[in-house]
Amino acid sequence: MNEQTKAIREQADRSPYREHAVPLYLTSSFVFDNAEQGRAIFAEEEEGNVYSRYSNPNTTEFINKICAMEGAEAGLAFSSGMAAVFASFAALLQSGDHIVSCRAIFGSTHQLFTKLLPRWGITTTYVDASKPDDWEKAIQPNTRMIFLETPSNPGLELVDLEWLGKFKEKYPNIILNVDNCFATPYLQKPIRYGFDLVSHSATKYMDGQGRVLGGVVVGKKELIDELMFFIRHTGPSMAPFNAWVISKSLETLGLRMDRHCSNALHVAQTLEQHAQVQEVRYPFLPSHPQYELAKKQMKAGGGIVTFVIKGGFERAKRFLDALKMIRITSNLGDSRTIATHPSSTTHSKLTDDERLQLGIQPGSIRISVGLEDVEDIVNDITQALASS
Repeated sequence: MNEQTKAIREQADRSPYREHAVPLYLTSSFVFDNAEQGRAIFAEEEEGNVYSRYSNPNTTEFINKICAMEGAEAGLAFSSGMAAVFASFAALLQSGDHIVSCRAIFGSTHQLFTKLLPRWGITTTYVDASKPDDWEKAIQPNTRMIFLETPSNPGLELVDLEWLGKFKEKYPNIILNVDNCFATPYLQKPIRYGFDLVSHSATKYMDGQGRVLGGVVVGKKELIDELMFFIRHTGPSMAPFNAWVISKSLETLGLRMDRHCSNALHVAQTLEQHAQVQEVRYPFLPSHPQYELAKKQMKAGGGIVTFVIKGGFERAKRFLDALKMIRITSNLGDSRTIATHPSSTTHSKLTDDERLQLGIQPGSIRISVGLEDVEDIVNDITQALASS
């Protein structure tokens, strides 16, 4: 079956009530038929749910769908995207280990690398994603993980997944870990290129309607088993309700992403021709410096458009305040179009130099293009540009 068909047909086991739609399992724990079954499940001689911090039919169904779509052996669900990203570090790294990361990453991940992980003796070296020689120079004897986002947030910088997968073959003990949130498994499948772990903020396109928080990590079973030990004893588990919501949303992921992508391309093309716009970044625009790479490893360009408005920070604020339909929030991946000013919100904790290195200028605006009629989206953006 096609991956999107699997996302629709994968379901938790039907109960004796013969329901068509999967029910919501709002229970903290599960009963055993007898004392021997309890012993056997705890001894891992028999499979079964014990406690919803460990597993739940709703979270299991959600994980199985993502594994099917990504082509992964196993996975785990988390309470948020950042819980998933952090767990992929905390469960697999120890004091003295070293990470090599592309420079263009989400602001909270940057804070993990620069503020939190160093407390436990874990260091990070940033590299320019477009310079292969930099990756080779950054590898140290204690390098345990390579981490990246592609496309990056919010600069939409790409990393060549095929090249990095081949590069990693020289270092079999290094874990290759990618945040695939912007692309979703519908548009991009890193495991095909040899990646060990793939993480997502399920809060974004997987839910798709801005309702619940969630995260997921999928990949090689032996690594996921180590994450399971971490999640069982630290507790960043996804709630069954959130898993139930997101699992149902995955049934329409392909349909939604097709519309997000077509709308975003139209918005990007319109902005590129606008006199008040200094620069536009969208992976499937021919003007994107990595356009050919985007076409090679992505099915379409995604739902995010980043542009720089002429006039800097003050003009950017006036533009945001002039929007009528589009709302200002730090989220993305919603059915409704969203505008964000990264330098004052999502990436505000970075220094000016750090932001500039990521391509974030004072006038940068990130548009998460929604599912509305595309002409309504374009009209709101153009009227805000004219009135700001």
